[in-house]
Amino acid sequence: MINTAGHLVGPFEIESALLQHPAVAESAAVGKPDRVNMEVVKAFVALKPGFEGKENLDLEIMNFIRKKLSPLAMPQEIEFVKSLPKTRSGKIMRRLLRAKEWGEPIGDTSTLEDE
Repeated sequence: MINTAGHLVGPFEIESALLQHPAVAESAAVGKPDRVNMEVVKAFVALKPGFEGKENLDLEIMNFIRKKLSPLAMPQEIEFVKSLPKTRSGKIMRRLLRAKEWGEPIGDTSTLEDE
């Protein structure tokens, strides 16, 4: 769960809205530290073939999902990545992305999918 301004937001609803955009292949949402709101939502997005993370694509995606989510659940930042870290069974390892944002050790990566 992401605690933004005292409200708990589930990453699943954010990721589901992101996946409805035609350019998004995969997504993961995590909390990013924020001095005012405790945490804000940051989304990691892997694009479908043929799409590039150009200047305004993040704004286009945000405007697209603005109609689908509450303002508290809106990502404040979108980072385009080649791929998302996954376990061997295919589950996205959000804890690795969160550790990166919080500057924490990533811990055990023995279940990380080999690339």
